[in-house]
Amino acid sequence: MTIRTETVHEGVRLLTMDRPHRRNALDAADYQALATAIDAADDDPDVRVSVVTGAGGVFTSGNDIENFQDRTEGVGAGMVLLRALVCARKPIIAAVEGFAIGIGTTMLLHCDFAFAGRATRFRVPFVPLGLCPEGGSSYLLPQVAGLKRATELLMLGDEFDADCAAEAGLINRVVPDGDALEVALERAARLAAAPAESVELTKMLLRRPLRDAVLGTLDVEAVHFGRRRQSEEAQAAFAGFMRR
Repeated sequence: MTIRTETVHEGVRLLTMDRPHRRNALDAADYQALATAIDAADDDPDVRVSVVTGAGGVFTSGNDIENFQDRTEGVGAGMVLLRALVCARKPIIAAVEGFAIGIGTTMLLHCDFAFAGRATRFRVPFVPLGLCPEGGSSYLLPQVAGLKRATELLMLGDEFDADCAAEAGLINRVVPDGDALEVALERAARLAAAPAESVELTKMLLRRPLRDAVLGTLDVEAVHFGRRRQSEEAQAAFAGFMRR
């Protein structure tokens, strides 16, 4: 089991990406499992809020590159997770430590709260890998970070720190290393104690103006991402990454 689920407080479901030997990189099975866990939390009347984190001091190093090398593998698994995040009715909070790479960064755009340890490093290396933005980031990141900053992060694909992530609107706050989960669980407990319908309605009203545009962007990005992943340029970049 690479996605662990547990109820840690009344009304709070903790979802942990647990694949430390791959720095919690996600393959098709992991995407499906995490999406299923998010959907299950949404459908469980005893759950008020979900917290997503990673085991071993790492959030996630993104998509498993070995999985990307399989040209027969479609983009469906990642889309299942992204749609689950976009369509979730109940709040989702991210507790981020270590690394948040690729979808590990873009999924934060769909979380209602996100807290990161100071030493966390973020990166959206789509262009260096011969790919293009995913996760609705081509729409949402300019909304929260501004067009110039979003262009810099997505087009150059450089690593950036937690302070930059906060300035770009990807996280709520930088916290001391090792404290992200504690802070996330404290916020989750507060939300779980609030009137559930009021919380869900507030999330719906905040997200409603963006939801259709985000879902449409996911579809457009997926078409181009799938084509780029099949390209010789991208496959060469994946092979180079695996030789490191």
